[in-house]
Amino acid sequence: MSTSYLPATTDSIAQALEAKNPSDAISILYRVLDDPSSSPEALRMKEQAITNLTELLRQENRGEDLRSLLTSLRPFFSLIPKAKTAKIVRGIIDSVAKIPGTSDLQISLCKEMVQWTRAEKRTFLRQRIEARLAALLMETKEYSEALTLLSGLVKEVRRLDDKLLLVDIDLLESKLHFSLRNLPKAKAALTAARTAANAIYVPPAQQGAIDLQSGILHAEEKDYKTAYSYFFEAFESFNALEDPKAIFSLKYMLLCKIMVNQADDVGGIISSKAGLQYVGPDLDAMKAVADAHSKRSLKLFETA
Repeated sequence: MSTSYLPATTDSIAQALEAKNPSDAISILYRVLDDPSSSPEALRMKEQAITNLTELLRQENRGEDLRSLLTSLRPFFSLIPKAKTAKIVRGIIDSVAKIPGTSDLQISLCKEMVQWTRAEKRTFLRQRIEARLAALLMETKEYSEALTLLSGLVKEVRRLDDKLLLVDIDLLESKLHFSLRNLPKAKAALTAARTAANAIYVPPAQQGAIDLQSGILHAEEKDYKTAYSYFFEAFESFNALEDPKAIFSLKYMLLCKIMVNQADDVGGIISSKAGLQYVGPDLDAMKAVADAHSKRSLKLFETA
């Protein structure tokens, strides 16, 4: 950071936005954050500077700088409400996640922030970062560490009756047990997620994730008709949100049609209004598998 600060004002923010290149804008925003003023207006401008800086660093794929930014902001967090701190912390972690090849950095960052939130007694934020950490550990196949983390977290959150977070954690636990091929525990955790979800309003993305996991577990038990209905519900949710998981749900739908000897329906689903949005190599492959199944051709299947 520069030794000379810029006042945390709308003019300084505008100066950053008008900068000729990202490096200049980033430098200006760092200087705004160096302003020692803690007046309400200065704090508000710094929050805006953090938002802009986070986005610029993400666009430049500067993951380590985002990590350093989060560490350097700790004194600032003591000056603003906890809810705003949580929003900024999660926003920076989300930005790092959008940079390719940063799984290890994300895990390290989450572990650092868990330690900080424990020291600062910020339970609400810590629990959400721990849930994020468990998901990252699962993605990197660190199943044992993820399970240990989730086991303690689910007891704590259930005791606090934070149902929205509980849905996320139960769903994570279901995915984890499925990855470990423990179907009974995967089903039990999913049932717990559904029970918690029934008591509250669940955002569409979260409901889609529950339906997707339900479909996967039913497909694992070879109940493809029920699985199809869940995959369809998941697809509807993700498609409306333009979420990348929509294509996964659609592929699962098509696979279920093939598994119940209704491969002829695959072409119709792909050519439907919703299906046409996702035409590409993924759906071409599913259509080729369906054609091979219809023609009972192993040769076509192997080239699909």
